[in-house]
Amino acid sequence: MTKDNPGFNTLAIHAGAQPDPTTGARATPIYQTTSFVFNDTDHAAALFGLQQFGNIYTRIMNPTQAVLEERMAALEGGTAALAVASGHAAQLLVFHTIMNPGDNFVAANRLYGGSVNQFGHAFKSFDWQVRWADPIDPASFEAKIDGRTKAIFIESLANPGGTFVDIAAIAEVARKHGLPLIVDNTMATPYLLRPLEHGADIVVHSLTKFIGGHGNSMGGVIVDGGTFDWSKSGKYPLLSEPRPEYAGVVLHQAFGNIAFAIAARVLGLRDFGPAISPFNAFMLVTGAETLPLRMQRHCDNALAVAKWLKTNDKVSWVSYAGLEDDPNNRLQRRYSPKGAGAVFTFGLKGGYEAGKRFVEGLEMFSHLANIGDTRSLVIHPASTTHRQLTPEQQVAAGAGPDVVRLSVGIEDVSDIIADLEQSLAKL
Repeated sequence: MTKDNPGFNTLAIHAGAQPDPTTGARATPIYQTTSFVFNDTDHAAALFGLQQFGNIYTRIMNPTQAVLEERMAALEGGTAALAVASGHAAQLLVFHTIMNPGDNFVAANRLYGGSVNQFGHAFKSFDWQVRWADPIDPASFEAKIDGRTKAIFIESLANPGGTFVDIAAIAEVARKHGLPLIVDNTMATPYLLRPLEHGADIVVHSLTKFIGGHGNSMGGVIVDGGTFDWSKSGKYPLLSEPRPEYAGVVLHQAFGNIAFAIAARVLGLRDFGPAISPFNAFMLVTGAETLPLRMQRHCDNALAVAKWLKTNDKVSWVSYAGLEDDPNNRLQRRYSPKGAGAVFTFGLKGGYEAGKRFVEGLEMFSHLANIGDTRSLVIHPASTTHRQLTPEQQVAAGAGPDVVRLSVGIEDVSDIIADLEQSLAKL
């Protein structure tokens, strides 16, 4: 590590943050204000005309949010970032920035159930169409592309199955067709892998999960990789054509490799308004400081739990990429040598009813719809997060009737296993 190239642990603590210039406070202050005073009328005009960076209104920007944005951009190796109210809000703003009515995008069919629902149902209101592809087969993405396709979307580490995706292979398909590759890196976090290093152009997160890490604050982020040419094809007019609301400014021309983050802020966040609160931004900045420590403990515990589950006669299968005999282990070692993450699934021989009874029998595990907490969490996806999907879609998404998803916490692993054992014994 050098001053000009700090290590990941250092960035997790220091990126974007300085002692408060007024008070000297070392921790990032919570700037709990709606708006900011202008120096004079020229200063105000320059801010509103995108001629100068600065704070106007907390719906659009805020100093506490700015620290979170700079930190996430640094951890992911991006050029800029935009923090918003949730992971779903991040996805909405990403697609709003690149899509027009009648356009489509190709998405992996192994995604968080909420994303499947957002893409397959809510986005129809904008006349944005999703086409599903198999992340195990990169060629399946190419087969879905046509002249109205605007992007490819995948998760680096798929939820709920915990399977790694061959990002570089899918990035080749995206580059061949002049499309941006958008990667949800929530499950892996930049501690385990950085999608921009493997060909991604935009990274999104639900900061609610591992970045915050304590299950207490909602947030999302868009990280601009600065790698995509938004002007080349003419397919992305919000970035490549003059914007009338900003006196004809062409955002890609004016802002170069941070243009996507700027466009998502001043054309999306400004008007849709899914702003993250300064308090939540503060909590997520604080959580990010311990991300490297927590993620390694998550991975170590999850591997031990997965190995133990494989020995239990009431468990029919375990899908965890960290296991040497897992089909996904090769990709895990290639993309994420530090570990396979905290979240994985396994199947119970009793199917749907056994899954429900198992979840109800746990004592230390919390039964809830979240991942990435310090606490160990459990859910039966077929009856909860993926309930809105058809049985065929559930199976395709890795959330069939027998599936139980664990988000293994950072407790003593012996206590985690003991709780699983006592509940399995009751089946």
